[in-house]
Amino acid sequence: MKVCEAMVKCLEAEGVLDIFGYPGAAICPFYDALSRSSIRHILVRSEQNAAHAASGYSRVSGKCGVCVATSGPGATNLISGIASAYMDSIPIVVLTGQVDSSLLGRDVFQEVDITGAVEPFIKHSFLVKDPARICRAIKEAFYIASTGRPGPVLVDVPVDVQERETRFSYPAEIQIRSYRPSSKGHAGQIRRAAEALRYADRPLLCVGGGAFAPGAGEALDRFLSKVRLPVVHTMMGIGAVPQTAPLKLGMIGVHGERGANLALNRADLLLLAGTRVADRSIPQPELLSHDKKVIHIDIDPAEIGKNIPADIPIVGDLGLVLDQLTAELSHLSFRDWEHEIGFYQHRAPSAHAGDWTDPALFLRELCRRLEPGAILAADVGQNQIWAARQFQVPFGRFLTSGGMGTMGYAIPAALGAKIAAPERQAVAVCGDGSFQMSMMELATLRQHGAGVKLIVFSNNRLGMVREFQQRQYGRTEAVALDGSPDFLTIAAAYGFPAFRVERDAEIPAALDALFRGEGTALLEVRVSPDEPTLPPELVEF
Repeated sequence: MKVCEAMVKCLEAEGVLDIFGYPGAAICPFYDALSRSSIRHILVRSEQNAAHAASGYSRVSGKCGVCVATSGPGATNLISGIASAYMDSIPIVVLTGQVDSSLLGRDVFQEVDITGAVEPFIKHSFLVKDPARICRAIKEAFYIASTGRPGPVLVDVPVDVQERETRFSYPAEIQIRSYRPSSKGHAGQIRRAAEALRYADRPLLCVGGGAFAPGAGEALDRFLSKVRLPVVHTMMGIGAVPQTAPLKLGMIGVHGERGANLALNRADLLLLAGTRVADRSIPQPELLSHDKKVIHIDIDPAEIGKNIPADIPIVGDLGLVLDQLTAELSHLSFRDWEHEIGFYQHRAPSAHAGDWTDPALFLRELCRRLEPGAILAADVGQNQIWAARQFQVPFGRFLTSGGMGTMGYAIPAALGAKIAAPERQAVAVCGDGSFQMSMMELATLRQHGAGVKLIVFSNNRLGMVREFQQRQYGRTEAVALDGSPDFLTIAAAYGFPAFRVERDAEIPAALDALFRGEGTALLEVRVSPDEPTLPPELVEF
């Protein structure tokens, strides 16, 4: 069979049901073969959004998402999405077409060295020139993307190679001599961690996005049922800790909860579980670590000690390591520490005042309307922080671009999530700036009948940039979104119902209208141009 046909057969062998992409000449042989497959292709309107949609699909399905693009600008448009998946450890497989192999290096039409371009922020990449290598390359791509620390893997195939003949032989299993990711933690380190927990007075568990790895959530529940610890989480860890956890304090970091940050500072032992400890979570780790013992569990040894010194590093799969640690411990509780934590769990009421809609109040009401298991994809900027601080949905998932902070993420990620789990509610929360970076995907939502509810916070500003400029320079520049369209008219042009809320009193009726049907609908939420990201009492914290 042809290589292009083998590529499709490989995807079928991996159990791929849906892929996101945008065709072009250099990938047309693959698309011709795809037309004879049961795999569903979701045509996005911009290649970057194919990568974001594959990311959202992966995070909800637990499988590798797949995206496809042509050579040159098609491939380069994927770069921001690839980097976003890399920073947030999301497994996706990226297929790109390439110019004729005999013309490589000649700067011909739409030639780009995409494997070289993405090298700093991809887990691995392949340029397949030998037809006999295609099956193994794709098998390795899925294996590498989904094992160890997950991440994106790219397979680049020249157009002439796609048309050549090959023998289809897809490996049942794969072993790569130079790639052997850790699984269980070192037994000696497990014992050291258990001993440190026994002798701690004020231990604190910090949960990151690694808690969404297969099996990690269940292991976390088992650990917390045996060791009664206060728990905080990073933005990527939102939803990993059950809302019913009695000692849950919320999100840490520059945009986190005051109580969570106070507990972080007071703790004498910090157990980091599946988190990179990035600057948004712990801005000054060297100051934090000098007076506490740090246990750091991560699948990627490169992340341990990179941002915060670790007294007890444990490399391994988070679920397996937590089960090892649970088996090593008897039931533990810390009553004096729990009593202190009780004072930190109080959340200050919103200080919003004025005639505009209160975003915190709106998001609390939104979350109350969502069904258990609902998915909320937040874009980047003020809307992201408002949503992160208010998200409370039983068994829900909070999706966002945490490491890269890529504007335009929410709509395609929600699309991918809805394709992966059509039975679950999916909501995209955007600002008026980020909405305009991916509003072309309303066409994709309509074409494929994906019922995503769209929330657009509108203040005619790049709100977070405005705040930063005002605080840093005392003035603002290039943050006014004058000339933006009427978002209700935009939605209507795509055939979607749309509504607007401008006052707190209008919120219940507006949400009733938004959720009246199963299909896509848009709600514009007007907020003050001067609305802060954080409540005033936390701005200087």
